Amino acid sequence: MFQYEVKKVFSKTGGKTALLLLLILMGVTCYFATHVYYVDGNGDKRFGPAAVSKLRDAQKEWAGYLDEEKICQVIAENKRIRYSKEALSEEPRQQEIAYSRGQGIREIRNLLNYSYASHFREYDYYRADDLEEKDAPEFYVNRTALMKEWLDEDTGETFSQPEKEYLLKQYERLETPFYYDYMMGWTRLFEFAPTIVMITMLILGYLVAGIFSGEFVWKADAIFFSSLYGRNKAVASKIKAGFWIVTAIYWAAVLLYTAITLLYLGADGAGCPVQADTSGWKCFYNITVWQKYLLIVAGGYIGCLFISFLSMLVSAKTRSTVMAVMIPFILIFIPSFLANINSAAVSKILYLLPDQLLQVGNALNYFSLYTLGGRVTGAIPVLLALYGVLTVILAPLVYWEYRRGQIR
Repeated sequence: MFQYEVKKVFSKTGGKTALLLLLILMGVTCYFATHVYYVDGNGDKRFGPAAVSKLRDAQKEWAGYLDEEKICQVIAENKRIRYSKEALSEEPRQQEIAYSRGQGIREIRNLLNYSYASHFREYDYYRADDLEEKDAPEFYVNRTALMKEWLDEDTGETFSQPEKEYLLKQYERLETPFYYDYMMGWTRLFEFAPTIVMITMLILGYLVAGIFSGEFVWKADAIFFSSLYGRNKAVASKIKAGFWIVTAIYWAAVLLYTAITLLYLGADGAGCPVQADTSGWKCFYNITVWQKYLLIVAGGYIGCLFISFLSMLVSAKTRSTVMAVMIPFILIFIPSFLANINSAAVSKILYLLPDQLLQVGNALNYFSLYTLGGRVTGAIPVLLALYGVLTVILAPLVYWEYRRGQIR
């Protein structure tokens, strides 16, 4: 029965087309994820594996602990490049030559821009150019100081006092100096991971939507429910098929995307803290790059399972494939419209909607906090626990709803 249900999904033209579309969209996304360039000494942009190797070598020269000495060296090197005749020239090619000399410190320079910003929520691309070697000792101090200033400005509408204390403690607990390494593979992987997960979810929503409504569409429900195992083993086979389809396709898509991106760009820097990457500098979760990846793929899997089972429940309840297909679109896109409502209460709700599981990498940078039992925690642990439990509950609900269906 299980094999028959799986075969029904993939034997249809729609199922085959959906898989082909997934492969095409994955190919396009992988292209953009791996599309990086290196500027050579003549100011020309180079692409391809050789360019990736050159960029990796340039940034590897600055790998190591970002202690005061290393920060001091970066500031001096940046100043040397910034005030060179090539950088001060108005000719584009000369400026590109100057840029090529700073590719090795580019990511650390971005961290300097964040650390020495005038305000926690501001970013000035040229801030690093004004620094002197004597400013190096303040690199880590500034991160916490800017956070504290920002929290002091809050009147309590966004964060409670315990939540403010929690954020400051998380910032202070970051082990410094942290280790820096070439991380382009992970940076690009994280940047396009939400795209891959959401595309996969939409395809999965289409594939599983007809598992429980098919018999009603084909007018075969009378035969199905009157058969010997129609209301028990057959229903369980449908649920098993849905679970297998989601699991197989999700992990195939995610692991294929991961393999292509990291094999091409490199997997260096997996043990670095997420704060060593520009996109994670403000993150209050003290985790490594590898742990961030595990959270992203685990969150995506739980999110896909939950939304898929919810689609199957709607399919079983309404006997409509169209209604079931709409569920993933509603859960993914509706929150973006509600986000325009400027309300702390609405934000609290939005941060706990299932679409956040499909973009955990982005959600890690949100300052979404919840107080449970007197203990403050971030949204990510709550999301994983909440939807993990709800997914387990949905499976028997789908079984109970469908097996009690009446023949019309």
